[in-house]
Amino acid sequence: MEENSLAPTTSNSLPQEFKILGSEEVELSLNVNNISYSVKLEPRVTLLDALREKLGLMGTKKACDRGECGACTVLVDNRRINSCMTLAVMHIGNKITTIEGLAQDGKLHPMQTAFITHDAFQCGYCTSGQILSAVGMILEESPKSEGEIREKMSGNLCRCGAYPNIIAAIRDVLEEMEDAAI
Repeated sequence: MEENSLAPTTSNSLPQEFKILGSEEVELSLNVNNISYSVKLEPRVTLLDALREKLGLMGTKKACDRGECGACTVLVDNRRINSCMTLAVMHIGNKITTIEGLAQDGKLHPMQTAFITHDAFQCGYCTSGQILSAVGMILEESPKSEGEIREKMSGNLCRCGAYPNIIAAIRDVLEEMEDAAI
């Protein structure tokens, strides 16, 4: 493995070491859906490609490959990201959640159940990204209105136009959360 070190000066004058990796594969560990995977890949491989091609987790969809559609949305430390826009090597030590890891003990996540109940999908291509984005949105900060839901979900596109049903599913989960808190 080709490796160089740089020691730039930070704003507080403490040295900080950076490693520059070559194009050869490196071994790294990724925590995906509470399972630690050891993978060997080139440093330039996106998280999306690592999930799909190295780990076989096909629920995360590859669509625009430019961060514009949201089909590749995953949760990293409970925050939603477009996995096509980040490198896998950047997520060593992070907790990554894909659609395959959302259900627990054989029971669907409430958002998955709500999507089924409200028929919040047609072709289904964007569904995993929509569900993870909705879960991430709630974990980040629960929306207070339908307009806020629409705004916070605007990075996830649905070619089929199932938006009213997607919003209904999210509202259903938010209402259940409010009832459970009482």
